[in-house]
Amino acid sequence: AVLTALIPSVVTGNWGYWVKTALTFLVISCPCALVLSVPLAFFAGIGLGSKKNVLFKGGSAMEAICNVKAIVMDKTGTLTRGVFTVQRILPADGVSETELLAMAAKCESASTHPIAQSIRAAAGERGVKTERPESVQELSGLGIDADGILCGNRKLLEQYGIAIPADDGAFGTEVLLADHSRYLGSIVISDELKPETRTAIAALKAEGLKTVMLTGDNLPAARAMADELHLASFRAELLPGDKAGIIRELQADGTKVIAMVGDGINDAPALAQADVGIAIGSGTDVAMESADVVLMQSGLDEVPAAIELSRATMRIIRENLFWAFFYNAVGIPLAAGAFYALLGWRLSPVVGAAAMAASSVTVVLNALRLRNIRLHRAGRK
Repeated sequence: AVLTALIPSVVTGNWGYWVKTALTFLVISCPCALVLSVPLAFFAGIGLGSKKNVLFKGGSAMEAICNVKAIVMDKTGTLTRGVFTVQRILPADGVSETELLAMAAKCESASTHPIAQSIRAAAGERGVKTERPESVQELSGLGIDADGILCGNRKLLEQYGIAIPADDGAFGTEVLLADHSRYLGSIVISDELKPETRTAIAALKAEGLKTVMLTGDNLPAARAMADELHLASFRAELLPGDKAGIIRELQADGTKVIAMVGDGINDAPALAQADVGIAIGSGTDVAMESADVVLMQSGLDEVPAAIELSRATMRIIRENLFWAFFYNAVGIPLAAGAFYALLGWRLSPVVGAAAMAASSVTVVLNALRLRNIRLHRAGRK
């Protein structure tokens, strides 16, 4: 603006005109539209997300989820309800179903895990008396050693060199029991899929996203669920600390922008490791604290809704930046008198102020369009 006022005035001597032109230049080049273009769109997008029960922890989380290429999901509590029921009791030779269930209920008597609760519930329904163990040793990611009875997964029994039948618990989560020398049997527990899981997975695949399931279930049970949901891949028989390592493996393999969806304490390291952590609202406080996005209604269908909203927001931001630069690209040369010598065009300060205001209004109205966007894949209002 100073150069616009001085140089032509010195050359032409018309100080009044060129000072007026400099004022017009100064008014129209005010960067209000440019400054408003990004934060307004983020505020509108985050506000709409909160109405749809999708909470973004700031604009950076919304920008990151827009570029997600792979969705890694915990099974229990994310794809499924997390409410277990005992389906089968498979005792070994010389052990009755009642004895096996009583031993399992005794081992799980002090645990708050949903699987333990389902075993105790099954024992209560069958009138099986449950005793409290005298000594209990919890083995992280493996199971429990209670009064010399091992109760947990296959890895626990394998550590003690106990032979396990290959076909027990083929299509469910299995809890195996043994003393320190002999296999006693297994209890097969199932967990029902959430009603929106199938449609949510289909929506994610329609967006071209890779879907990966992580679970501690045995390989046959995990494969059955992966086939049912048509998932791209899965990892089974995982320990609690394995999930973050798998996220690192996928990142090292060149998979771009990975989102992790989980709900439990065990998922927190993976949520923090992923490029975008998405926590289920019904999950633990640790999981929600570690995540970038929280789904308050705990439905997986809110994941495609969050991605759709973030992409709409980023599209609005690009449109806002275009209009902000368009006004300046056209208005600044005109205000500076660049076309005066050739075409006789000039711009008054009043028109410049109106153009500057119009650019800001355009950006604001365009950002507010996000309030009316319908998230077609959001399963609930």
